[in-house]
Amino acid sequence: MARRPRTRLWLAAAALTLSVGAVPARGCDIALVLAMDVSGSVDADEYRLQAEGIAEALRDPAVTGALVRGRVALAVVQWSGALETRVAVPWTRIAEPAEVARLASRIALMPRAFRGGNTAVGDAIDAAAELFIQVRDCAAWVIDVSGDGDENEGFTVGRARRAAHERGIAINGLAIEGPATGRSITNFYRSWVVTPGGFVITADQHQDFARAMRTKLLRELIPPMALMPRNRPIRLAALP
Repeated sequence: MARRPRTRLWLAAAALTLSVGAVPARGCDIALVLAMDVSGSVDADEYRLQAEGIAEALRDPAVTGALVRGRVALAVVQWSGALETRVAVPWTRIAEPAEVARLASRIALMPRAFRGGNTAVGDAIDAAAELFIQVRDCAAWVIDVSGDGDENEGFTVGRARRAAHERGIAINGLAIEGPATGRSITNFYRSWVVTPGGFVITADQHQDFARAMRTKLLRELIPPMALMPRNRPIRLAALP
């Protein structure tokens, strides 16, 4: 005997329900590493301004909302001279505002990894780039390098940037200018650190770090920057 139409409709609805239920949860839009300068040019007060500045930026309602909407994965690396890099905060997946609040508190209180070292920006990029193997499901990979000096040890920044770019990793910069630096740190970051399509935000000394970090995060987390694919065309000729 043929099934009644109502029975066929019920079976179709059940199949649709099972199909929808089988769809995997959405992965994160962005995996973001904050690579933070703790070299010898950063004194104790300036370190505190950086750590608390990151926390303050994350707590901003607009930033918190963007982090949650993008299901962002965030990690913090502290760096100084050659071979002086440390993961201060491992990957943290963000799905709700309470997780942002906990992450901000952890970053504000994290201990300093190094003191008195040189400035090896290339080593910082290499260390940050290695972390992305743990977040393959994220649509975009981004490294934020922040610092108050140009490279004076290792001298691998050009090679490190090129290698990161070839892997589809975007690098942006937060340059901290001092009273007498003019825009020299900003120019160094623009010329040697950021990848094609990346950008530099300038902080007017460490007291301006929180404002600059908030500006940078919003620019990274809100489309179209937030959804740049990892397999975008590579313009190697643009990299020294």
